Amino acid sequence: MQVSATMVKELREKTGAGMMDCKEALKTTEGDLEKAVDFLRKKGLADAKKRAGRVASEGLIGSYVHMTGKIGVLVEVNSETDFVARTDEFKELVKNIAMQVAAASPRYLNAEEIPPEEAEREKEIFRDQARESGKPDNVVDKITEGKFKKYLTEVCLLDQAYIKEPGMTINDLVQSVIAKLGENIEVRRFVRFQLGEAA
Repeated sequence: MQVSATMVKELREKTGAGMMDCKEALKTTEGDLEKAVDFLRKKGLADAKKRAGRVASEGLIGSYVHMTGKIGVLVEVNSETDFVARTDEFKELVKNIAMQVAAASPRYLNAEEIPPEEAEREKEIFRDQARESGKPDNVVDKITEGKFKKYLTEVCLLDQAYIKEPGMTINDLVQSVIAKLGENIEVRRFVRFQLGEAA
C-alpha cells in the first residue's frame, strides 16, 4: 500500500513520533491510522525500556504552590539532554508530577526508599490482620502481599494512581513521556511542604 505524505503528517500530529517511524507504522498497519497509533505506542514503550539504563543528568526542578499557599512542592525530574528538558511535554510532565505530590502526599519516591524496618512493620500489621480472620498460612501470605502492594500505591509516588487519569500510575505517565520524547527520564526526588506541619 502507498503511504501518502498527508497520512504521515496526520499521524505525526497525532503522536509526535518521527517521520520515518510514522511511515513504518502506516506501512505495517496498511494505512489504518488507529492501528498505526497503537503500533507507535507499543514500539515507543518497548524502546523506553531499552533507554532505562541511560544516564539522565539534565532536566528541571519544578515547583507547585497550592492556591491557598498552604502546600508547596519542589520536584527534580531528569532527562538525558537539555534539549528534551526544554520541550513543552517535559515541562508539562514536571508540573503534573509536582501537582501529584501536592494532592496525593506521597512519602517516598518508590518502594526501594522505604526503610526496611518500616516495610517489615507494615507487613507484620497486615499479617496479624489476616491471621485474625482465621485464614490458613498460605492465604495469610497472599493477603499480606496484596495489602502491602496497596500500601505502596498510597505512599510511593511512582506507584500512585495519576490524579488526572486514575487508570495509570505516575510511573506509567513517565514511561509514556519517555516513549514520546525518546530519552530516558527519571523522577529524582521531591519535597512537599505543608504549612504548620512538623518537620
